[in-house]
Amino acid sequence: MKSLQDIAQKLAAQGTGILAADESIGTLHKRFEKRGIPQAEEMRRKWRELLFVTPGIERGLSGAILFDETIRQAGSDGILLRNTLLAKGIMFGIKVDKGAVGLTNFPDEKVTEGLDGLGTRLAEYAALGATFTKWRGVFTVGKGLPTSECIEANAYIFSQFATLSQDAGLVPIVEPEVLLEGTHDMRACEVALGRVLQTVFASLKKYRVNLSSLLLKTSMALPGKGLKEKAAPELVALSTVRVLKAVVPREVAGVVFLSGGQTPEEATKNLNATVLAGRKAKVPWPLTFSFSRALQDPVMDAWLGKDENVRAAQVIFQKRVEETARASEGKL
Repeated sequence: MKSLQDIAQKLAAQGTGILAADESIGTLHKRFEKRGIPQAEEMRRKWRELLFVTPGIERGLSGAILFDETIRQAGSDGILLRNTLLAKGIMFGIKVDKGAVGLTNFPDEKVTEGLDGLGTRLAEYAALGATFTKWRGVFTVGKGLPTSECIEANAYIFSQFATLSQDAGLVPIVEPEVLLEGTHDMRACEVALGRVLQTVFASLKKYRVNLSSLLLKTSMALPGKGLKEKAAPELVALSTVRVLKAVVPREVAGVVFLSGGQTPEEATKNLNATVLAGRKAKVPWPLTFSFSRALQDPVMDAWLGKDENVRAAQVIFQKRVEETARASEGKL
């Protein structure tokens, strides 16, 4: 049986990354609605099956994060979708938070729910064959934001999630996401990201979480989407690596980047540049990806919910995985 450290290292192995396919039903339906795809359970199943059975994706994916519904679904061949992934050598994990809600007395800030009953849910997921978990917290950049209170509240919750996950024999992925909504510049994002990560890791250490059996999923240091000018990938990379090197403990098993707020092309170019900058700076952990929309959006645009489009959509997915895997090695 593999140790948690072995699993964490395999998830962050060079040249591979993690597919984030853990969108809630509501989030997935918004994406379906935008494209005229029927919002139904059968379409959600067809969509996830399309992704998971795509030939060759195992060459660029070490793992896939699932939503509770997906971990229980079977494909059109009757095989459970989670087993389809395992047959390809792709580990599966599960999103276990229950979403962000408003933080009382702190307008525009959120805290993530889901600790109630988490131990029981984790035991079930482990029994189903999951090897890792993910928990997301979100932070807004603005005047006086994020507040220390918001950061500290979420940091404590991250530590409890990670402790419970490791106790259940699962590798935790902590995802503190600094949101791109707003008109803040790249420096403001870097400062906010540094404050968030420093506090999160202080809490993880306080509660004796084993960092060598944990992955960090994080934003890159990017300017807000409200700014017209985009930052060059090389500048994004320098800013991102600088803040990570300053605050992320060297024991952490790996750092995987999310793609939120970026186009597929931007996310891939920024990843490639950040990996190269990390190599130059001799960062102590592997850098790779855990993308959702940057991998999936072009695929869904090609599929549109139609069976006759499945193969063409899979060709696009295969290419997106291959391209992103190359970027994770700095080989674009």
